[in-house]
Amino acid sequence: MLTAARLGAAALSAALLTGLAAGPALADSPAPTPAAVPDGLYGKSDPTYDGVWRQSLALTALTAAKVTPADSAVGWLTGQQCEDGGWPSYRAAGAACDPRTEDSNATAVAVQALVALGGHQEAVDKGVGWLKANQNADGSWAYNPGSPGDANSTGLAVNALFAAKTDPAGVAKAGRSAFDGVALFQLGCAAPADQRGAFAYQPDPAGGALTPNALASAQAALAASGGHLPVAGSVHADAAPKALACASDAPAAQGSSAAAAPVSHAESGEAVGAYLTAQLAAGGDHLTLTTPGAAPAPDYTATAWAALALSQSGHPQQAAGAVDWLAKEGATWTKGGTDAGATATLLLVSQAAHRDTAALTGQLTALGPAPKATGAPATATATAPAKKKDGGIGQYWLIGVGLLIGVGGGLLLSLQRKRNTHL
Repeated sequence: MLTAARLGAAALSAALLTGLAAGPALADSPAPTPAAVPDGLYGKSDPTYDGVWRQSLALTALTAAKVTPADSAVGWLTGQQCEDGGWPSYRAAGAACDPRTEDSNATAVAVQALVALGGHQEAVDKGVGWLKANQNADGSWAYNPGSPGDANSTGLAVNALFAAKTDPAGVAKAGRSAFDGVALFQLGCAAPADQRGAFAYQPDPAGGALTPNALASAQAALAASGGHLPVAGSVHADAAPKALACASDAPAAQGSSAAAAPVSHAESGEAVGAYLTAQLAAGGDHLTLTTPGAAPAPDYTATAWAALALSQSGHPQQAAGAVDWLAKEGATWTKGGTDAGATATLLLVSQAAHRDTAALTGQLTALGPAPKATGAPATATATAPAKKKDGGIGQYWLIGVGLLIGVGGGLLLSLQRKRNTHL
């Protein structure tokens, strides 16, 4: 899934490391030669900027689909890990690791993939160790170590911690936890009512203002909701996500305690869920990509992560429209099932929503080496996810008790009848 944000970050990192100047010098430079696609990698496009990303998503999605990937596919991903535990976006065969090219996004999704696969605890532990070592002093993560943090990278790092069963509250630098890092980018009561709960990519460098960003909100939302890949989507609430509770619909006055207070972790997931729900409704069940100088366009990636986050937080009803829209537009986004990253992400969304995944599983499987084994393809299920506990007695519990009473009563009656026949 080579998003504009990932491409920009990776390309900028590559430019800085090779000493290229900004502006006209970049335009005059020859385009880099596309890297050859190695054996074991999913997809046929140039892996320079998204090799580890798309491989990790593919392995995560296929494992959730009961497909056992080929050893070459898993070996390629584990072989990309550097000795210090981090992953770069892509490393050519035989190339030495350069710590400056290792990135938190690749490392975070690789950790989640290896947790899903199982049997790679040493690599997972090293990856988590790398994330801990490269956390910023404010609790956040940057795409590449040493840069200011951003919401997307911080959210992905927290996803990896959750997957590895490492409490983000205990991962801290200078007294600032990973949850504190997430909170840096979330708009609270100081923002207009329709922006509260959203995430900015980064604060404005000049004044620190936070501007809502669709992809940042969607990717950070999964972390705010306590989730990771793959999303099980096994719990749901009857109510819509709860908007951030503020004293007034008007923005809090600058300098006030309400303006300065970050969104608490307890409120964060519901608050961003409410924001995403409103944005999806306003946008016709999808989020919109706004790029300076370009016309607004549907943002498939942000919409997918929003659906994943809403499913994780127990709101599949609010995610359903986005899931339907992605299914309808899937051929465009995945380029007819040839884009491995997009296809894997769409499969993860369909799995979280309990939709029929057989076709997508087949498409993604065909983009990589032949798997070792395949399970029965998942079909759409009419069974609703379990409801969140509300402190009352659920209807299914009552039905179960009734059945037990009925069976027990029948057994007692049968025994009594047998006893009477022997009297």
